[in-house]
Amino acid sequence: MNAKTRRIFPYLMLVLILAAVGWAVSFSTLPDADFTFNNGTEIRTVDPAKATGSPEGRIINALFEGLLRNLPEEVSSDAHQAIRLEPTTGGIAESYQISADGKVYTFKIRSSARWSNERLMTADDFVWSWRRMLHPETGSEYSYQLHYVVNAKKYNTAEVAVGDRVEVELQDRRDPLQAFPRGTLRRGILKSIKKPLAAGGKKNGKPADPSQSKRRWIYHVEIKPTSGDQVNWDAAGQVETFSQEVAKGSAVDHACHQVLIDFDTTVGIRAVDDQTLVVTLNEPTPYFKNLVAFYPLYPVNRECVEQHGTPNWTKPANIVSNGPYRLEFRRIRDRLRLTKNPHYWDADNVSLETIDALAIKSETTSLNMYINGQLDWSPTMPNTIMEQLRKRDDFVSSQFLAVYFYRLNVKRPPLDNVLVRRALNLAINKELICQQIVAAGQQPARSFVPPRLAGYAGSECGAYDVTRARQLLSKAGYPNGEGLPKIQILYNTSDSHREIAEFIQQEWKENLGIEIELRNLEWGTFLDTLSQRDYWVSRSGWIGDYPDPNTFLDMFVTAGPNNQTNWSRADYDALIESAKSEADSVKRMQMLQQAEKILMSELPIIPIYFYVSTNLVKPRVKGFSGNIQDVHPLHILRVE
Repeated sequence: MNAKTRRIFPYLMLVLILAAVGWAVSFSTLPDADFTFNNGTEIRTVDPAKATGSPEGRIINALFEGLLRNLPEEVSSDAHQAIRLEPTTGGIAESYQISADGKVYTFKIRSSARWSNERLMTADDFVWSWRRMLHPETGSEYSYQLHYVVNAKKYNTAEVAVGDRVEVELQDRRDPLQAFPRGTLRRGILKSIKKPLAAGGKKNGKPADPSQSKRRWIYHVEIKPTSGDQVNWDAAGQVETFSQEVAKGSAVDHACHQVLIDFDTTVGIRAVDDQTLVVTLNEPTPYFKNLVAFYPLYPVNRECVEQHGTPNWTKPANIVSNGPYRLEFRRIRDRLRLTKNPHYWDADNVSLETIDALAIKSETTSLNMYINGQLDWSPTMPNTIMEQLRKRDDFVSSQFLAVYFYRLNVKRPPLDNVLVRRALNLAINKELICQQIVAAGQQPARSFVPPRLAGYAGSECGAYDVTRARQLLSKAGYPNGEGLPKIQILYNTSDSHREIAEFIQQEWKENLGIEIELRNLEWGTFLDTLSQRDYWVSRSGWIGDYPDPNTFLDMFVTAGPNNQTNWSRADYDALIESAKSEADSVKRMQMLQQAEKILMSELPIIPIYFYVSTNLVKPRVKGFSGNIQDVHPLHILRVE
């Protein structure tokens, strides 16, 4: 530090301290919100296409709105009664129709629907948002929810074939690191693909990386004449060559980012006019209306995304949303503040002006703040006093379409051995977990799909049996656990997750002689680690997105973005795919049951228990009801 800097340093520090004090005072004088709740953890994002998890879902459901919205059928006067959620036209669509064959959905957009920047919403907002969700570079973990749409899967997986209409994006984006706004699109007919190094080939005597090989593919495309956005597909065009990776001295005409099927003319998502959206499905899908009411299919504002880029468009100063609330500010490790959106189409019926969503990971802290009047709603509470809390009048609980389970990374020995996986399952006393740890009425799980789904009888894995578990482990080559490497259990920060992990750690040590290490990560890092498959065993949970076994079972198809176990079975994939197009509901349920039988035999996951919802809600809060998905739309709540 030079002399001049040394002289002014004390004054600089004084200025910084005064600024910090001013910042703290400004927040300490923050007016109380109308309603405050514990959201459990720091959310990872409010981008509907990139989010995953209940904490994110609660906030996104307040900031954004889809064509339809999941709302309780009625608000029960008995807070302990389970209410069914039903997708209704309480969303951006004022009405919708389904064709006689069940394949075509026509949605009418409300003329009163606006973005928070006051711009009117149109059908094209959904076309653009769903296109973004499906784009390979968006990396949406829920992109498969649109695979029911004609050709949506081909677009999402960049599958093209000779003769397809294609769109080629040149490498001239404004920002090379941002997929939106996109570069120049050239559209035409794919005539041929030259594959210089095909998948499975060799380079320098070593197997080629298929992804790297594909980057060198050369696409011959007959580019069609274009006027504005209109392409004359019947006219003769000029054949040009494109490749993602152009070698020096190559005769390739253009470097490109992607070669995808032509979205506008091939994928079954159309804006007929500003108020009419038509979606064409591959097969009748009775729960498609549930999917459009699920947050990954919510629209985002194109101008906002393209102006600020991802993730900057989600910052409070930038974000444009279309739901009942706007994001006023976010203070890390403290809270999000939501304020009523005056441009929301149904703003007159939104009661709460301000809502604070706090990020409190400790169940004990959350309970103390609730008792002290600092929270109106706490969805988490200590397991140790759950029995006493269940007796309170402000305890709201119901059956819950959700399962708590452990994922197993089947690529990591010894978890690549199905006998080891079965032994681990048999060595867990799930009954004791439900009785002594979570203790709110949860039921031990031997299937992955929760019970009580109409027309479905699940398939089960083995029950608690230490003797059989030891036999299987010995058969796998590890008698009494000898020779087994240490296994690590990954979980995100939560008292409950830690208690369950410690219990299972003890069970596997005492029953099987396995050394277990526990690894705790914050929510965002936990999700990244899980998606990168950097784990042995991981705590997980899944809430059904709609009341059908498929919402649980289609997670584990080969390379599914929510699979995250490295497990793959061709017969399982075939059953899930066949069930999507099976019109006979009885046969369809039988296919799904057979798929679950495979899952429960192979055990890339170990089901632990079926949830019940647990909520402490102040009596002054009205409109809060228990329901099968534990969804509580903030905009229908009011306080007295």
